[in-house]
Amino acid sequence: MAQHLTDSWFLRLMKRAFRNIAFLFVLFATSAGLIEHVKAQSASQPSRAAQKDKPQTPKTPEAEIVRVDTDITNIFFTATDKDRRYVTTITQADLTVLEDGKPQKLFAFQRETDRPLSLAILVDVSASQQVTLPLEKTAARRFVDSIVRSGKDEVAIISFTGDATIEQDLTSDLPRLRRAIDQVEVVFPPGYIGGGIVVSTPNSNNRVGSTAIWDAICATSQDLLTPAASQKRHAIILITDGFDTSSYLRRAEAVQRALKADAAIYAIGIGDSRNFDGVDKGSLRKVSEQTGGRAYFPKSEADLHAAFTEIEQELRSQYLIAYSPENKNRDGSYRQVEIEVTNPELKKQKLHLNYRPGYFPTVTTPTASQ
Repeated sequence: MAQHLTDSWFLRLMKRAFRNIAFLFVLFATSAGLIEHVKAQSASQPSRAAQKDKPQTPKTPEAEIVRVDTDITNIFFTATDKDRRYVTTITQADLTVLEDGKPQKLFAFQRETDRPLSLAILVDVSASQQVTLPLEKTAARRFVDSIVRSGKDEVAIISFTGDATIEQDLTSDLPRLRRAIDQVEVVFPPGYIGGGIVVSTPNSNNRVGSTAIWDAICATSQDLLTPAASQKRHAIILITDGFDTSSYLRRAEAVQRALKADAAIYAIGIGDSRNFDGVDKGSLRKVSEQTGGRAYFPKSEADLHAAFTEIEQELRSQYLIAYSPENKNRDGSYRQVEIEVTNPELKKQKLHLNYRPGYFPTVTTPTASQ
């Protein structure tokens, strides 16, 4: 059952859940006092509700490097050569890590080829995706079939226009994921007659059929991909043309939420250049690069499948470095991270390192005794 990542969805779900209870209770549940109470409760908790039929994901062994407190910073990165081939022979002695321009002492460095993944596939279902959506669904099905290892990896399927809807919560159940992808459909705005033409008068309060990319990223990062206590590698696969028409939040806020969730964004820019404006490559590159992901712009079905294949390969070909920052001030301000290749032989190869360029440390809240 699809779920909206909004307070209004929560209320609708509560109403449906109690539909068969006595009429007096329904009447009472719709009264203003109880509605305000439910809104207050949903504001203090994640906006998605637990599903009774949600499959239980088996616990995975703890990773070798564990974020045991807020003083540990983990950075994933990949290295590719000029031919975009992954380099898997880098050692700790080959590089230096800088935070805000100051060298950091690494206490761990390792290749990451088996870390469990926690992925959210965000699919734009606005009218501009009508032509391309069938191809996107086929590629997404092949991707989850290939990347999900039962009991280790988990994937969620989220469709979005003006609101984000959970088609399938995080799970490693492939049949559920396939069904969720199959049920994703385009949502047209009121008055849409095809060819990118809307004949009704625009209503700023009605976001049906619009495109709220940044809101969808924020909701997914905050409500689904909780910070790294799970020890899973977080990533968002964003399938859209990149034109945001109705988000309440800005792109910078979406990047910030993704960084706080330790989630890299891999954008697949695909759109309709005949009836719409094609693809906003600039926005998709920025949101990807600023979170340590990549942006892909397939021109054919083969390119689309290749993009998914490369994303999978990158997620399985990463390095993980861990350090305790020299700056112990946990004020929540942004920290810039740089990884520099210092090995002279590797520098000659002009390797490309892909990683998130910074992070927001967890704020330390003083205790009463302090």
